[in-house]
Amino acid sequence: MAQSRHSAAQRRPSVLADNDTALRQQLVALLDGGNAHATFDAAIADFPAALRGVKPEIGEQAAPYSAWQLLEHLRIAQWDILEFSRNSRHISPEWPEGYWPRSAKPADPRAWNKSVQSFRADLQAVKDLVADPNTDLFARIPHGQGQTILREALLVADHNAYHVGQLVLLRKLLGAWKSE
Repeated sequence: MAQSRHSAAQRRPSVLADNDTALRQQLVALLDGGNAHATFDAAIADFPAALRGVKPEIGEQAAPYSAWQLLEHLRIAQWDILEFSRNSRHISPEWPEGYWPRSAKPADPRAWNKSVQSFRADLQAVKDLVADPNTDLFARIPHGQGQTILREALLVADHNAYHVGQLVLLRKLLGAWKSE
C-alpha cells in the first residue's frame, strides 16, 4: 500500500505539468477564436473598403457602430488589457471615449490595415504571454486589484468574441458576408 502511494506522489508533478500545458494550449486556442465563434480573420477578410465606415440602417435607425469603430475598439481594448497585464506603468485610456475612434470611417486604407496588423500583433503577444510556462496564470498581477493573467486572457477572448460577432452582423446587414 505504501508503495502505491509513493508511486502516485511521484506521478503528481508530471500530472500537474501536463494539466498546466493543456490549460495553456486551451487558452491559446480560445484566443485564436473559431470553434463556436467566427474568427477575427474571417470577420475582416476582404471587408469592402467602401463599407468600413458605414453604419447600416436597422429599421428606422442606424447601427451604433461602423466596422472601423468596432475594429479600433477591439484593437484598443485588447492593447489596454495586454499592457495592463505586463506593464505596471501602463495608464489605461479614459472610459469610454478613449476606447472608441472619433470618426466612423478610417482616414484611409492604410489606417484600416495598420489597425488590423496591430490587433494581430497584440493578440500574438497575449498568446505568447499565456503560453510561456514562466507566466504564473494564477498569481495576482501586483499592480492590479486581484486580476490574474488567466482572468485577463479570458477577458480578451470574451471581449474579442463579442465584438467579432458584431462585425459579422454588420457585414450581414451590409450584404458583405459570404456564408460558407
